Order: sequence, then structure tokens, then C-alpha cells
Amino acid sequence: MDEVKCSICQGQMVHVFSAILLGKYNADYRVCQSCGYLKVHEPYWLNEAYSSAIADADTGLVARNVLISEKLSSLLFWGMAERGRGRYLDSAGGYGMLTRLMRDYGFDFYWSDKYCKNFLARGFEYEAGAGRCLAVTAMEVLEHVTDPVGYVEETLRYASADTLIFSTELYDGAPPNPDEWWYYSLPTGQHIGFFQLRTLQVLADKLGLNFYSANGIHIFTRRNLRKKWLRIVTSSYFAKATAPLLRRLMKSKTMDDHCKILSSVSRP
Repeated sequence: MDEVKCSICQGQMVHVFSAILLGKYNADYRVCQSCGYLKVHEPYWLNEAYSSAIADADTGLVARNVLISEKLSSLLFWGMAERGRGRYLDSAGGYGMLTRLMRDYGFDFYWSDKYCKNFLARGFEYEAGAGRCLAVTAMEVLEHVTDPVGYVEETLRYASADTLIFSTELYDGAPPNPDEWWYYSLPTGQHIGFFQLRTLQVLADKLGLNFYSANGIHIFTRRNLRKKWLRIVTSSYFAKATAPLLRRLMKSKTMDDHCKILSSVSRP
């Protein structure tokens, strides 16, 4: 078997198992012996896997976005110095659901996605050079990319941001067997990279960024954040309990956006 170096730390990648993706393609999974990055070697079927950008099997899409919007709103308002003031970008934003939810809270969120059509946040597409974003979100994205280092660098540069807030399921210890971890998403063929906590720390170190992780929310940033406070504000209990207060302190953009869209449509 050919020798492959880890794209994150240049450690040695070794074969751990094979699995069938999309019901027909034999995939070779390799793990870095140094940082624990687990990836599919040469996923040549991705064009077919992404014939639909959002997998039909992703039945948790709505519930996941609602939960993420609660935690993210709490994090941005209670955990960041700007208290929600400023511009934000949801990278690889899919149908635009998270962008719409965050604007409904009152955050000035914008959408971008190279592979998916914006259905729910039309009129709020982000354009490069539009100005600095305080942070970029990338929810359930890193497991899809072939080059995590390049993706993080490009995304932060595109938004002129110093912070990337993201989610991805982590594994601990030895890589789980294919039939023991749903996150491999074998029938869809879209999940090709998997991380441990230490993998993300190595990735942050390589990029010269600080790394924080709490309650399923991960952060790469040039800022110094309070770890204990992050654990509090990203907890589901805190986010739900303080949501009514946060909504009063923020001004929802729902009606303002409605008027803006109607105004743009009515122009000759």
C-alpha cells in the first residue's frame, strides 16, 4: 500500500479498515498515527455523492439547526465582546436555514455556499470584499472537506474574520468500526474526514490559532476566550433559559428583512 502523509501534521497515515460507500464503492480509511486524523483515501465518488448537496437521509437538518441557533446565539451574545454587534457569515450554509434563524434572533448573518442553492435567506448572500466578519460559522462542514487546513485558511480569509465556529462529531481512542458509528454516513458517501479533540488542537496550532471546544461547539480563533464561561454559555440549559432575555436584548431582523425584500422586488 502506498505511503501517505497526513495533510494536517505530515504524520504517517495507516490503513485501518475498508467500507462500502453509496452501496457500491470500496473506501479505504486511513488514520494518522500522530494526530488521529481519520480520512477516506482518494474519495473519487464525490461528484455522485453531491448530486444532491443536502443528503435525503439528513432527517435531522431542521432540529439540528434550531439547536445550533440556540447555542450559537448564546455564544455570540454572552461569550463574545461584541455582544452580537457586527457582521457574521455562515459558510457552506446549505438552504440558508441557520442564516435565517440567526437573523430572526437579531444577528446580522449572511450566507454562502458553493454547492447549494439558498432558499431560506435570499437577499442576504455574502460577497467577498463586502467587509470584515466578526466570525464565520461552518456547521457540519469539516467532515466533508478533503483539505481541512486549506478550508479553514480560505474561509477565514474570504470573510476577513479571525474566528471560525464549527461543529463536527469527534471520536476518541481507536477509530470506531464501520458498523459502530453512524457518523461515517456510509450510504451517502459525503463524510470523508473525522477528527479527535487532539486533531483539532494540532490543526489550530498549525494555523496559529487558539482552540476551544465546549458542548459540541468548536472554535478556532485569534482571540483569548474564557474556557469555563464558554462551557456555560454553550450548554443547552443556559441557551434555552436565557433565550427569552436574549431576544429582548437583540432586535429581530425578521420584519426588517421582510420589508427589505419587498422593497427590492417592487423597484422598477
